[in-house]
Amino acid sequence: MILTTRLLTLAALAVVASAVSVQLVPPALRGVPNSVSEDTPDLEGRLTDIDTIVSTAQIVEQKDGPTADSPPNQPISDTVVTAVDGELTEAGAATPSNSTSNGRRTLPKKRRAVSDYNLVFSGTGTRSTDRDASIQGTAYLTFRVIDNSTYNVDACLDFCSSEPKCVFANLYYEFNNERLDHFDREKSNLKCAIYGDVHTAVEKTNFGGQQSYSTGNSLTYIQQSSGWASKDLLEPDVPEGYELVFGPLDGANNAPGYMGFAFLDKYDVDACARECNRRGADGNGGACQYFNIWRAVVSGVPTTYTCSMYFIVADASTAVNTGQGDLKVTFSRGYSRKNYLIDGGFEGYTECASFCFTESYTNWVASSPAGGYLDASVFYFKTYARNGHGSALLGSATFADDKSGTLSVAQPLKTEAGKKYQVAFFQNSAFSGPTFQAKSIVQVLWNGKVVETIKPGFTTWKFHSVDVVAVGNDILAFSGGSAPAWTFLDDVSLWPLFQ
Repeated sequence: MILTTRLLTLAALAVVASAVSVQLVPPALRGVPNSVSEDTPDLEGRLTDIDTIVSTAQIVEQKDGPTADSPPNQPISDTVVTAVDGELTEAGAATPSNSTSNGRRTLPKKRRAVSDYNLVFSGTGTRSTDRDASIQGTAYLTFRVIDNSTYNVDACLDFCSSEPKCVFANLYYEFNNERLDHFDREKSNLKCAIYGDVHTAVEKTNFGGQQSYSTGNSLTYIQQSSGWASKDLLEPDVPEGYELVFGPLDGANNAPGYMGFAFLDKYDVDACARECNRRGADGNGGACQYFNIWRAVVSGVPTTYTCSMYFIVADASTAVNTGQGDLKVTFSRGYSRKNYLIDGGFEGYTECASFCFTESYTNWVASSPAGGYLDASVFYFKTYARNGHGSALLGSATFADDKSGTLSVAQPLKTEAGKKYQVAFFQNSAFSGPTFQAKSIVQVLWNGKVVETIKPGFTTWKFHSVDVVAVGNDILAFSGGSAPAWTFLDDVSLWPLFQ
């Protein structure tokens, strides 16, 4: 049933007297809200804070590599955050330590062969006077000692190929290391360290010099340090609950809806997605809906991995930040959060050019209790919407009664049984002013059961969320409104949750 101001029924017109009695013009008659929201997304001044990202990248320290006393064959550590919104974490203020990984790991799509690697730099030799250095770089994963009966490049590259995140291997001898000579079962001083990023000879900064033996004055030293890089860098899997928007490019987003950033110690899209999921909701824009991950190269050296977050989905058109000064942007990718809800902004209702409303349409179905009239509806009217032209109304649009209506998705949701999801939405109960809106109420229903009750009172657009567990083919609905305590809804989302 489609209703417009020209097609109001006689019953609707008859209740205008009720509205006049309290000096209110109801939404169905194009009433003017008591308070026009100032909480729509603030795009001005909310662009990416490039200056803070660049300045923080100049001071973060997240280079790492095997130490003289670290044991081989340690599990790859979880990705850690080294800075948040310009403030260094403990991990970013000093060389990160290695901890056991509990993160989700993906299997390699194709096992690489030795021929799939290129030599990046060679060692300096193995004469008694030759000295070299190993890599201290970003995205360090772990190391293994290799049989030192020969300088076994193949074994080292096979090790790298066995780890899904490895794209670079540093093979070198480390002498005067008591652990390698006596305690580790391999009894080999040929180390193979692997990394999740490609490094160059400029980053050969670990020359040894540590006292390893308990007696004597011999210090560790390094020889024949070579580096090998995969010819094809790995394409990361798309994180659960997200879609790839663009990338890789050599430009980061400079986009509206910016919420802040985190530095990661590895180029890890899953970790960036978790940061986006965990980011606190913005007062104006709501939850994080998009992230941009990219590698910062400072003076030719990989330095950190930026995860910028946004409440507005960006695209490649704003990926224009190629860097500042000696910082260059590389491997920039953008990912948007999947909304499992069809038409959460009610933009699919397009039966007019400026003002109209309906009880139901293709994507949403409204119902009223016995004796109620138009107690839930969908409007095409920019003034009532948070974004665009569409919004939903709970409460009699004509002020015919004070009953609560229900608005439900028209089709079951394509959810997966047993998985957790987050229902997120914006709510506005400011139409009638503080007095009449005092008893405003909104209930979130999941498969017919109330999972959240909100009594917002008088408020302009405000973000809310509630976590639910799917049984499959779930039904989401909203109930509430009690004219003149009308409640508008907009920008409803359903996102899968994962840790």
